[in-house]
Amino acid sequence: MISFLKYYLPSFVLVYLVVIFILPGIKVYRTTGINPVTFGRSDNAHDYIGYIMKVLTGSLMIAVLLFSVSDTAYNYLTPITYLQYEWIKYSGLFLVHASFTWIIISQYHMKLSWRIGVDEKNKTELITTGFFSLSRNPIFLGMIVSTAAIFLIIPNAVTFFIMVSTYIVIQIQIRLEEDHLDKQHGLSYREYKKKVSRLL
Repeated sequence: MISFLKYYLPSFVLVYLVVIFILPGIKVYRTTGINPVTFGRSDNAHDYIGYIMKVLTGSLMIAVLLFSVSDTAYNYLTPITYLQYEWIKYSGLFLVHASFTWIIISQYHMKLSWRIGVDEKNKTELITTGFFSLSRNPIFLGMIVSTAAIFLIIPNAVTFFIMVSTYIVIQIQIRLEEDHLDKQHGLSYREYKKKVSRLL
């Protein structure tokens, strides 16, 4: 199991990042001419969240690479040995693939309204169908589950920190986006909020 994961996990994480972040961005840009990545480099709350998400993503990639290439280096991440059971790793693998599929479908439902961050320059369609009828933030929900799944597959202090930090940062980002959507869509969004939960 461990030998398989050392080869498979880095490849999966790379595919995950390309499919979840890069390909949808290319599609939106080619179709609309709009750059869907709205995080900038200022010191406001929105852009700082974007910076933290980049750091967490980079840290996750480093943790996966250390697990794959060097047992000695991986030990510096402080593995949580009492969680290193086969059934826990299989559970993590199931969850990470399920959340990956969930995110892809959610992005399909979001169509050209897909953004990374808050787009204050362009009005986007309010999506309330598909997975968005089950959760107001299905993509964020999938990301939260994904980081929890990676923690189950390679439980250590760093992946635990990434899991907790990702949850907190996403909760902050959700609230920034909710404020933006309320201003942009008004009553329609407020009625939608009454019917559908923030996550589940």
